[in-house]
This record gives sequence, C-alpha cells and structure tokens, in this order.
Amino acid sequence: MAYFRIALVAAAGVLASALLAGCERLPMDTNQIGFRGTGMEKVTNPRIQAANASRHEAPPALDPADSSGPKAAQVYQNVKVLGHLSVGEFTRTMIAMSNWVAPEQGCVYCHNPANFADDSMQTKVVSRRMLQMTQEINGNWKNHVADTGVTCYTCHRGKNVPEYKWYADPPAPTAGRMLGNDFGQNKAGKASVGNSSLPYDPFTPYLLGKDEIRVTATTALPVNAQVPLKQAEVTHGLMVHMSEGLGVGCVHCHNTRAFAEWSQSPPARVQAWHGIRMVRDLNNVFMVPLTPGQPKERLGRTGDIAKINCATCHQGANKPLNGAKMLTAHPELAKPPGATVRTSALQAGQSTPEARTQ
Repeated sequence: MAYFRIALVAAAGVLASALLAGCERLPMDTNQIGFRGTGMEKVTNPRIQAANASRHEAPPALDPADSSGPKAAQVYQNVKVLGHLSVGEFTRTMIAMSNWVAPEQGCVYCHNPANFADDSMQTKVVSRRMLQMTQEINGNWKNHVADTGVTCYTCHRGKNVPEYKWYADPPAPTAGRMLGNDFGQNKAGKASVGNSSLPYDPFTPYLLGKDEIRVTATTALPVNAQVPLKQAEVTHGLMVHMSEGLGVGCVHCHNTRAFAEWSQSPPARVQAWHGIRMVRDLNNVFMVPLTPGQPKERLGRTGDIAKINCATCHQGANKPLNGAKMLTAHPELAKPPGATVRTSALQAGQSTPEARTQ
C-alpha cells in the first residue's frame, strides 16, 4: 500500500509539472495603469521581452540622398508611385526596400534584369501596390499610426512575405454529423485564437467583413439577448488575437469595471477602434484585389490571398518595432505631394467610437 501511495504521489507530481510547464514562471513585471485596487495593471514577462528584443529592433537608416536634380520619372520609364523623388532619393528607396523585403534576392526579386521598366513580374505589380498601401496608411490613418507611421519593414522584417498573415479556412464538413456544425470551435493548436477553444476564424467577419464587434448588453441582466452567444465567442476570439498580437492584456484597451464603457476606457481603445477599421479597409481595397495573377503557392486552401491582421505589423509588441520612427528617415513613404485624402467605402458612414454606447 505504501508503494502505491508513493507511486500515486509521484504521478501527481509529474502531472502537475506537465500542467505548469505551459505557464510562464515568476517573477513578472507589473505596472499600474489605472486606479489602484481595480486590477488595472500591465503585466509583462521580462525574460520573454529580452528574448524577443532583437525582433523589434529597427534597422539603421541609409544615408540621406541628394534631393536636387531631375526627378525619377524624367529619367526612368514606368515609375508610377515614386516618380516625384529625385534620382538619388529614388535609388535610396529602392535599396532600402530590397533590404527590407528581399535582402537575399535584391533588385531581381521584383525587376526583370533585362528591362527594369517591365511589369511582367507579379512581385513588381504587388510591391507597387504595397507602396501605395503604405502611403495610404501613413497619410490617411494617422488616428492609428500617428506620426510614427509604417514602412515595408514594419511587416516584412527582411522576409519576402510577412510572417504573420491569415487565410480563410475551408468550411467545416457537416453532412452526416450527429452534432452538426461546430462553428470552428474546440480545435487544438489554433494560434489565431491563442490555442483556445474559441472559433478559430475571427478575421473573416471582422477584419474582412463589416460585422459589429459589440456583444455587451446595455442593461443589467438583459432578458432578450442583443447578440447571440455564437457572435460573442467569435468576438472574444478576435480579442484574444489582439491580446496576443500586441503582447498586452485586456486592460490595455478596457476598464476592468466596465469593459463596454468608452468614457472610462484607456486611450488605446480608440486607437484600436481605428486600427480594426484600417485593417478591414486595407484587406478589401489593397489585398483582396491582388488575388488574380498570384502564384498558387501564395494562395490559401480556399484560393484566397494572404491578408492582414493585428500581428502582421505588431508581431507581439504594443507598438510595432517598439515605436521606432522609421518614417522620419523615409518621408517618401508618407502621402505624396498633392495627393488627396481618400475616404473608402468602409470608412464612409461609420460613426466615431466616442459616439457608441458600447
């Protein structure tokens, strides 16, 4: 009997160790960001931050180029986006883009070496559109990126295709199943929702579609639910993604005592509201229209192109690249001179977050 008890205790110890292996060890760093005693605290793991520090370092900027002389559009053929730059500035930008996106392939990743003006390479067509998207973000989405802005490196980090992206999943088969449609829940190993049991595709309805992300009732103990439980679960899946993607907890955007109340929320919630709409706009206006002509290896299982979510830029940091202002060294990636502010169909007609009750 004694041997059995020892074996049982040992097995329990092994099981407890296995369960705790998935947890982060103490100590943690805790900073108060709200009223004391309310749980408004930012908790970070200094060991994880140290291990990921190199990921969030911005590369050194190239030396400034001479802005005098003829413009790139006057010297080179088929320069449609950066033609207003001087030849020196244009060359500097091209070198920087090669370093950011294709450090191994160089110029020939996008250009036909026999004719740089040729548009036959799919990568050149895409990169031209991505330049326009970068200018769009920096020029028209300052409510989210402020003056810090973004560059190609913000997402690419030296890779041809950004590491963090998403594709639509094929619909789950339901025919002949006694339990019917599981709505993508309870799936193991789904990083999109932090390996939780929540529906693993919170992106299609909210970062591609225009579904509202509001599930909290406006009255206590509501009898008639305003939002079905299924939608609430998808919303929480998106919140988990945002938490993982930015490396923050719920209280980065929400007040612990009143998650839905805008007037009591931290300022970051307004930035996040604009960020969600920015990502939605970019996916619909820039990413999805690029689907035709993409090679098969660049498409998902349903034939869709890679799309943007919060982790694409943030990659686990509250501010991408810890807030490094790379745009200061590359003003050409801001809105070009004389450009007008574009109001997309998805932006038009939407109220401000402050006007919402939830």
